[in-house]
Amino acid sequence: MIDFISQPWHWAVSGAMIVVVMVLLTYSGGRFGVSSNLQTLCAMGGAGKFSDYFRIDWKSNIWNLVFIGASVIGGFIASQYLASPEPVQIAESTQAYLTTIGIETPQTMSEGTGFVPSEIFSELGKPVNWVLLVLGGFLVGFGTRYAGGCTSGHAISGLANLQLASLIAVVGFFIGGLLMAWVILPAILS
Repeated sequence: MIDFISQPWHWAVSGAMIVVVMVLLTYSGGRFGVSSNLQTLCAMGGAGKFSDYFRIDWKSNIWNLVFIGASVIGGFIASQYLASPEPVQIAESTQAYLTTIGIETPQTMSEGTGFVPSEIFSELGKPVNWVLLVLGGFLVGFGTRYAGGCTSGHAISGLANLQLASLIAVVGFFIGGLLMAWVILPAILS
């Protein structure tokens, strides 16, 4: 059974599960998104006394907190007990490009799994890496609030509901990702 669960699955399986979740949410009147949990947590902590934004019925959003908690637990189980014994498979053209900007793709497990570039994250003692992580976290958080939701909320829920604002946000996320991958990160690493 573990071999069946831990094998690589076709992307359509995830897509079908997302469709099931979206149909259930549509019928129940719920909304999907990860960043909205911060609003729920702040409302639970009493932030509604200080800001109208946090005056919500947080009890109606408990299911989303359970979803996030289960995602963290599921990620831990998958990485610790169901992980493939091989590094992530990356296209040869992508590996060649990453090499040109100073990122080596691991070929064996002793070199790493390939999800997180060791050139950036293995040397967290360097101040420049902390600046990049803190600045990146701030920009993601600010962008999420400015866009009115995170990538999962807009790309999955917003587009499923045919919201123009979500389409604009997703196009912006995509452009930002391309700029980061092809312009900003190579400039930082060189």
